[in-house]
Amino acid sequence: MTPILSAPASSGAASADTDVFARLLEAAVQLRPLLAERARQTEQDRRVSADVTNLLKEAGLYRVVQPRRFGGYELGLEALRRLAFEVGQGCASTGWCYGLSAAASWVVGMFPQQAQHDVWGESPDALIASCIAPTGKATPAEGGFRLKGRWSFGSNSDNAQWLSLGAMVEQAEGAPPRAIFLLVPQGEYRIADTWFTVGLAGTGSKDIVIEEEVFVPAHRTVAFSEVLEQEAPGADIHDSALYRVPFLSGFPPLLANPAVAALRGALDEFVDSIAARATRGAFSGGGASIAQFGHVQSAVAQAEAAVDAAQLILQRDLQQVAEWVDAGEKLSKEQRITVRRGHAYAVRLCVEAINALYDVVGGTGIQLDSGIQRAWRDINAVAHHISVNWHAVSTMYGQMRLGLPPRGQY
Repeated sequence: MTPILSAPASSGAASADTDVFARLLEAAVQLRPLLAERARQTEQDRRVSADVTNLLKEAGLYRVVQPRRFGGYELGLEALRRLAFEVGQGCASTGWCYGLSAAASWVVGMFPQQAQHDVWGESPDALIASCIAPTGKATPAEGGFRLKGRWSFGSNSDNAQWLSLGAMVEQAEGAPPRAIFLLVPQGEYRIADTWFTVGLAGTGSKDIVIEEEVFVPAHRTVAFSEVLEQEAPGADIHDSALYRVPFLSGFPPLLANPAVAALRGALDEFVDSIAARATRGAFSGGGASIAQFGHVQSAVAQAEAAVDAAQLILQRDLQQVAEWVDAGEKLSKEQRITVRRGHAYAVRLCVEAINALYDVVGGTGIQLDSGIQRAWRDINAVAHHISVNWHAVSTMYGQMRLGLPPRGQY
């Protein structure tokens, strides 16, 4: 079904950007059938293949929010969300990996310029994966940090040449530790094959291990507080305000987006497969048109509404944040928590809709080659991510509205 949403807004000389976006969108749409055809194999491989990754690279899709000075397009996070939405309809795991690795280029754009040269100076197509939870330990050393630790959920790490890893730095006595991101090149970490999951199985979100300390120069680090508070050192070297978008206002929508894409793909498959089917009950109801059942019709309507509503929420919030940042505004706590609510609610809508759809799919829906059951597992897996989990995020919003200190990520 044709999306109801338009292309990202453009102004003035941005007509060239609109043309680039249209070309990238067409490339994503053209790749979607291939990704759907390979979705089950992607699950079985527990990673996105190198050849699919190369197809995404060759189409220019990974450059959508990469800084222009390193070959990117700087089109904005809503453009990335739309592209990942098209990719994710074919395969949610591929859409997840594409969206998060492309977003990692946006985050690298916040690092000091020398770090960006390190990553893209020799290859503008270098890909980055990330483990954002600061579970590593960074010890200050002359000129930088010594890093070691173990990180979970390294999505797309098999295809990455660099990793952005979160770590805690011990401060002077009495001061709380501070969180930083550090860029580490391939060869200085080990990928532990730990990814055996019921959902998002093809994302290859394996553990990352650095057992012996590696040295990370100071210019390959950025403080977590800086990317949260629109004060990242890399923001000043770009023409675009894109790199001033607060991390937790721009990254979680790209975690929510695969759920919306998976629901769209599952709904289209459901309609195509159900329309001509009849029940095969041996004792009652045999031969009845499935499309005639009211509960089936209602589940289709709910899923269509959820896709539209979730897309509109994510689009509105990303575009509103971009407008605030473009105007030079520093987002308030209330603004940031409010957009966090939208990210989680979009996923909640998708969970409710795919559960209703799967309830009426019938016996054929338990086959492993069914995209509907895969979407059911994938969407529920997305909802377990702490950054878009309704129970985690909604309480934070409720605390704010009730005048209590909000506890959570914003």
